[in-house]
Amino acid sequence: MWTINLPHIGNAISDTEFVTAFESAVDAANRDTSVRAVILTGEGKIFSAGGNVKEMADRQGMFSLDPLDQRYAYVDGIQRLPRALARLEIPIIAAVNGAAIGAGCDLAAMCDIRIASERASFAESFVQIGLIPGDGGTWFLQRAIGYERAAEMTLTGDRVDAATALAWGLVSRVVPHDELLSAARDFADRIAKNPSHALRMAKRLLQESRTGPMESTLAMAAAMQPLAHRDAEHERRIAEWRSS
Repeated sequence: MWTINLPHIGNAISDTEFVTAFESAVDAANRDTSVRAVILTGEGKIFSAGGNVKEMADRQGMFSLDPLDQRYAYVDGIQRLPRALARLEIPIIAAVNGAAIGAGCDLAAMCDIRIASERASFAESFVQIGLIPGDGGTWFLQRAIGYERAAEMTLTGDRVDAATALAWGLVSRVVPHDELLSAARDFADRIAKNPSHALRMAKRLLQESRTGPMESTLAMAAAMQPLAHRDAEHERRIAEWRSS
């Protein structure tokens, strides 16, 4: 389980140190074929408040740079998160334990599966402080809930509660707060019981199918499936099926 453990700053995810640590965790998971699913959650009462608003207000760090340099600070900073998750080969489940605000909302939307505590809330709140989603949120959010609802969240900045998030398809289920991590682990266990290589290829096909044409998805599937047929785990499970 990956936990954003920065409660003193609202589990902000805009610092370069966080981004680098997140990338390292992704790369380590990709190298370890025994890892078949990961859960992402926040420490304390907040999933993530997104950017570090105090640093923005004080013009510290990247927020002290001139606009031309700040542009590249976004590319070399928080925009590395969606790129890291795009190359994560295993399924990732966001266990949203509280408020997911701004970039925190976007981080949840980048995950494959989202489960929410009844205490969770979501806000694409950038416009309320005169900003825009700088981390790819406009790309991810509308793929999760459709253009119109993404536009409502992005252009008002208003929060939606867990029940609304469920109705809109932003999360797949809402559970009592005390059951959140056990529900996420149950999801992870149901995923992890399946063969590692098949899981990784299936996830890649899902990602390709979101944005690519049908023909490229079919071509990728045709290339991947023979590899799956020759995987030892597939052969073992077929043998179990034959003997059952």
